[in-house]
Amino acid sequence: MSDALRLGVNIDHVATVRNARGSGYPDPVRAALLATEHGADGITAHLREDRRHITDDDIARLSAELTVPLNLEMAATAEMLGIALRHRPHAACIVPEKREERTTEGGLDVAGQRDSLAPMVRELAGAGIRVSLFIEPDAAQIAAAVALGVPVVELHTGRYAELAGEGQVVELRRIADAAALAAKNGIEVHAGHGLTFDNVVPIAAIPQVRELNIGHFLIGEAMFGGLGPVVRRMRALMDDAR
Repeated sequence: MSDALRLGVNIDHVATVRNARGSGYPDPVRAALLATEHGADGITAHLREDRRHITDDDIARLSAELTVPLNLEMAATAEMLGIALRHRPHAACIVPEKREERTTEGGLDVAGQRDSLAPMVRELAGAGIRVSLFIEPDAAQIAAAVALGVPVVELHTGRYAELAGEGQVVELRRIADAAALAAKNGIEVHAGHGLTFDNVVPIAAIPQVRELNIGHFLIGEAMFGGLGPVVRRMRALMDDAR
């Protein structure tokens, strides 16, 4: 297995800026193509129930225009399953979703929802879509993911990103232990949420992690440095960590 660490760039918040004015710009598809040009290995987009940022048309255009894998983040609903089956992205990452939240606040409770998730996982996999579950770095959640037979889990790094000092060290150890456990059970490990230039290196250095998905920070930082240079800098930090 190659030790290279992939970078997935989430372009949701380009759409957030666009939708603030109800205009056609800035275009998240243009951002996706630019990120790819400057080192992104894949593009992530979350089609939320309320369509607060990414829209159905964005997903259709991304599916048609991308030359790298599209990772569709989606809630475990019949509507989103139908959309995924229609567009057949490379991957579908099932995430928890609440209308009142500003952004995804934590991992999916796979252990508590295993029975309801199983039919969706089977349908997505049957359509050739690589299924991922966005989970907390917790042994019970990993055990449930193993039982469902998913090929990928994405570990939530939001708590790590919010902590400092010893608390962050403890959370980093929890993520590393969860990554090792998942990999031991044959599951590919991804990670993401809240990662920045300042905190990405310890996560990128975890040997079992194969991909990082980063969005909000990159899009925000691009306002000051341009998306291309920002993606290249994140790519360089990740590469140096390995």
